[in-house]
Amino acid sequence: MYKRILLPTDGSEASRRAILSGVDFARSVGAEVVGMTATRPFHTLTTDVEMLEQTPESYEVASKARGQRLLDEVAAAARDAGVPCSCVQSVSDDPYDAIIGAARDRGCDLIVMASHGYRGIKGMLLGSETQKVLVHSAIPVLVHR
Repeated sequence: MYKRILLPTDGSEASRRAILSGVDFARSVGAEVVGMTATRPFHTLTTDVEMLEQTPESYEVASKARGQRLLDEVAAAARDAGVPCSCVQSVSDDPYDAIIGAARDRGCDLIVMASHGYRGIKGMLLGSETQKVLVHSAIPVLVHR
């Protein structure tokens, strides 16, 4: 069955629920998990409030720290369930591409992710990373609602 499952997270509640389900599924099939988060790089011209309020250096530090907190949540869920876990943090303008790349590079045979992260206008403007992963991934994707 599945040996290594990628669990991407953006910190949303939907993503947290998907991680818990992904860890439970991994435990039931004897798989390990790979926690993953992707951060967009700093851009001078942006509509992202976090970037507008920071310098490139402070944004990078804050992004890495936030990413590590999210990965610590994945690692804790896996540890509590007795599931082996490793983690990867990426920087990419296209999180869906980073997700697919991480799954490929880490030898994952399944990606488990939330059906959506951001809601409302932000979600509409950014588009659905899950939808993009579904369209472009050769690796099976299990979408959690």
